[in-house]
Amino acid sequence: MDGAAATTAIKFVRDRGLDHAVEREKNLLPLLNVKNLIKSEPSKSLPISIIAQNKDSFKIPSRPIEFIRKYPSVFHEFLPGGIGIHPHIKLTQEVLDIDADEHLVYESDSYRQLVADRLLKLLMISRMNKIPINILDKLKWDLGLPQNYLKTLVPDFPDCFRVVGSNDSGQLELVCWSDELAVSILEKKAMEGESGYSKGMPLAFPVKFSKGFEMDKKVKKWWDDWQKLPYVSPYENALHLSPKTDESDKWATAVLHEILNLFVARKAERDDVLCIGEYLGIRSRFKRVLLHHPHIFYLSSKIGTYTVVLKEAYKRGLLIENNPLMNIRNRYLHLMHTVREHGKDISMSSGTNQEKKAASNASKKEAGDDDSEEENNGVSVTFSGSETENGDSDEEEDRFKGGRGSSREAVAVSRRRRTTTTRRSKRNNGDLKTHLGDGECERAMGRRHSRTKPKVPQPLNASTNVHRRSQQRSSS
Repeated sequence: MDGAAATTAIKFVRDRGLDHAVEREKNLLPLLNVKNLIKSEPSKSLPISIIAQNKDSFKIPSRPIEFIRKYPSVFHEFLPGGIGIHPHIKLTQEVLDIDADEHLVYESDSYRQLVADRLLKLLMISRMNKIPINILDKLKWDLGLPQNYLKTLVPDFPDCFRVVGSNDSGQLELVCWSDELAVSILEKKAMEGESGYSKGMPLAFPVKFSKGFEMDKKVKKWWDDWQKLPYVSPYENALHLSPKTDESDKWATAVLHEILNLFVARKAERDDVLCIGEYLGIRSRFKRVLLHHPHIFYLSSKIGTYTVVLKEAYKRGLLIENNPLMNIRNRYLHLMHTVREHGKDISMSSGTNQEKKAASNASKKEAGDDDSEEENNGVSVTFSGSETENGDSDEEEDRFKGGRGSSREAVAVSRRRRTTTTRRSKRNNGDLKTHLGDGECERAMGRRHSRTKPKVPQPLNASTNVHRRSQQRSSS
């Protein structure tokens, strides 16, 4: 059974844990792009119009002002001098603290050596031992490179690599091959074990089958035979192998497996993976690998694009290996989904409907039919329908107490509630007139009011008092 036949027999099974791992970082990169732009300004603030100009290059998924207001724990919106027309954005102290720690990670000697090793290994995998700068820029986020790595990192490792060519067609070139680093992660683990592995021996890829995955006998036999094929290192040139053979398929799998292990999060967008594959001359082989081996590489479509995830690197949707840069990114994620309500920090889970329910329930006391929303410095506060009808002005003042212009907001909310109640009353009366005639409507309205009309005791006149006294004497 060949690989093409196996592809038709293998069914894709969705993995919720890996989908969540992809979805939770959905807006992290555009948020950090905006953060870095604001931080680069001398005033440490920017008008929203400048951010809007970079919407496409920063991959901001919505209107910039909506994106900014979605994360009030990261961005602070203000009017300069109190009279500005366009709002300006600056960073909160919480995100500045994380940014300072991120800078320390990038500047540490251990991390700089780790990033240099990643670049060196990628250069040794690539053909001609060169990689165009524009491709490295695409992979900068995945490789965990500093912002200005060509000036702050590359010159410090002249024995490893150097930049050649002009700015438009520049390339990063390998200076010295390293036999110590030209060992794949799979070979390294095998050598550390007790299997007595040596180059050229079969090596099986670690696999994780998603829940519900099934494999028939023919595919199982093909897979077992494929795992027993000799392992060709990704640092060896195997382009001489026929592109459609299982041997070539296993080598291409080894290359993709090693590249994903060089990435910080052990995942990357499929377009970026295919981009480096095209430069290596094995783009079509990468495509076949993703189709043939969904138990090694998971393809998620949760954020509007396809993301390739190395399955063995995750457990229950979380990255297994501890990484200093991923720890920083997780702190950013935590801050992104933290909102302040009533002076307290509330952490919200990301990427699921639970986040929306939690955000709604945090500000509701009862369920109602008509909800009204007010925004206070970018934080949405929801009132239930029962509160709207009752019009508890004291509670409104407490809710907005301490906020800027709180009294005006409370009055505005109270007016909106009265307007809502009036409109609801008119709408109900109009519906009643539509279904009933004028006379029937008046009678129905009269019956409706009579149900709720309070009973008032009638005053007693003199004749009534005389009549009651005569009844009491006769009974006695």
